[in-house]
Amino acid sequence: MDVFDRITVGVCAGMVLLMLMLRGGGVEGVGVNWGTQATHMLPPRTLVQMLKDNGVSKVKLFDTDEATMSALAGSGIEVMVAIPNDQLSAMTDYSLAQKWVNHNISRYNFNGGVAIKYVAVGNEPFLSSYNGSFINVTLPALQNIQNALIAAGLGDKVKATVPLNADVYNSPVSNPVPSAGTFRSDISGLMTQIVDFFAQNNAPFTVNIYPFLSLYGNDNFPFNYAFFDGATPVIDNGIQYTNVFDANFDTLVSALKTVGHGDMTIIVGEVGWPTDGDKNANIGNAYRFYNGLLPKLAANVGTPLRPGNIEVYLFSLIDEDAKSVAPGNFERHWGIFRYDGQPKFALDLSGKGQNKLLIGAQDVKYLPSQWCLFNPNAQNLTTLGDNINYACTFSDCTALGYGSSCNRLSTSDNASYAFNMYYQVQNHNPLSCNFQGLAMLSTKNLSQGTCSFIIQIASSSSPVPSLVACIISAVIFLALCT
Repeated sequence: MDVFDRITVGVCAGMVLLMLMLRGGGVEGVGVNWGTQATHMLPPRTLVQMLKDNGVSKVKLFDTDEATMSALAGSGIEVMVAIPNDQLSAMTDYSLAQKWVNHNISRYNFNGGVAIKYVAVGNEPFLSSYNGSFINVTLPALQNIQNALIAAGLGDKVKATVPLNADVYNSPVSNPVPSAGTFRSDISGLMTQIVDFFAQNNAPFTVNIYPFLSLYGNDNFPFNYAFFDGATPVIDNGIQYTNVFDANFDTLVSALKTVGHGDMTIIVGEVGWPTDGDKNANIGNAYRFYNGLLPKLAANVGTPLRPGNIEVYLFSLIDEDAKSVAPGNFERHWGIFRYDGQPKFALDLSGKGQNKLLIGAQDVKYLPSQWCLFNPNAQNLTTLGDNINYACTFSDCTALGYGSSCNRLSTSDNASYAFNMYYQVQNHNPLSCNFQGLAMLSTKNLSQGTCSFIIQIASSSSPVPSLVACIISAVIFLALCT
């Protein structure tokens, strides 16, 4: 070992000791979902620092990406990791479930490691749109993962759960009130087995609740009932429900009671409001929603059937321009931060009413201030529609839709928006700004009103510095060897 190696090992050991001294448990508070379906992602370390700067103590992931996990190591942030739906079938093999736990949970289980509290087995696997694809594999996968956690000595520390959409329970049409809640008839037997297994292992029921979706595509839904600041109440056995969140949550409480587990811990795995992509998805409505939800959570009032604290993960941390828009164009705009980690509106995550801009990502690197715009001198416009469609197929044009932030652009600006979004996704490749002579490069920013012609962030490839890599590798190695 040469002098440099000895110095590096010494520094690594010192840093490990420092992490052991500084590591502490996460503070109770609201969590956030951290999704990664974007064409350009900020470095994980930048996002972890952003979480810490804003006092976020809990985060829910959708996988176990190594760069993300390494960035979370030593942060003290409590983590829910996830097994994607397409891996559930493999987890029905117990030996594979054990290997997954060893690789994704056990190796991060050390002082200064990742504070993993939950494993999300799948994500909304019983959605009707999946046509039963995961009906037969979810429970065996759940059982194998929890049993593998127990075998690894982590059963008391890490719990396996299944984030489920609120469509797994409902009230009958004849009596649509929370107290009549039951599990969906086609999966009631399976849900009973899953809930029984949660109870056996002291694991929580995780549900995703979206008041926004009550409005989406339903103009007859009472608008104010989606928020928390006053609506005509729904009366259920003398209980007044003034918002759909409480009503939805208590419908689940009632469904759990019907299978003998009315006192089961419930986590709200996702709740939020999108800011674009639909007539009701805008910053004003999002601001109104969060300014009702967060003070409610801070006051620990709970719901009529479940008073007290509710553990909640906001959806989501950051916009994701590569998400599927099959459910709706709003899917790419759930973030409380923009694609570049900058806050969209004033918000007090503590719920104490001190609204101010959140702390955005620091030292963000952008591509040069250059846009791809419609060429006003173009002669042949016969292919304009086809070229716009091409640009939008391979980039994000959801802001152009009806009721969205860029809905009122002129025809030429509409083309410019589409061309620019494609150009930004392509990292300013000059060949991506031609469109059969219909486009040209420009330094003119056509942003107007709520419509933003973005400049994309620079490549998110951010190699872990050698010293930090050394720390992570050394600590993981030491943990596995002890």
